[in-house]
Amino acid sequence: VQLQASGGGLVQAGGSLRLSCTASGSISSINAMGWYRQAPGEQRELVAALTGGDNTLYADSVKGRFTISLGNAKNTVFLQMNSLKPEDTAVYYCHAMRLMREYWGQGTVVTVSS
Repeated sequence: VQLQASGGGLVQAGGSLRLSCTASGSISSINAMGWYRQAPGEQRELVAALTGGDNTLYADSVKGRFTISLGNAKNTVFLQMNSLKPEDTAVYYCHAMRLMREYWGQGTVVTVSS
């Protein structure tokens, strides 16, 4: 499975960004896709994920501001990020689970200025 992420950038606090992640390769049996982030000096943390059965998971810090969704082709996941805060600044990584294996995208930088 290869994951291609895009959509990061620089935005002012209160602004919005939309991240995209497209999976290719052996995408059958992918049972979860989502986003993690890692801020400088911090551990990587889950931001949002779609799991089997259309379940969604969100970090408490982004609930009500971020929305994860699956594209019509079922191989692309989007992360709509609204009301961005400086503390959302991080490298965002696309993540997928397939047959008990994890796959990671290359990371896309999100910078929120105050």
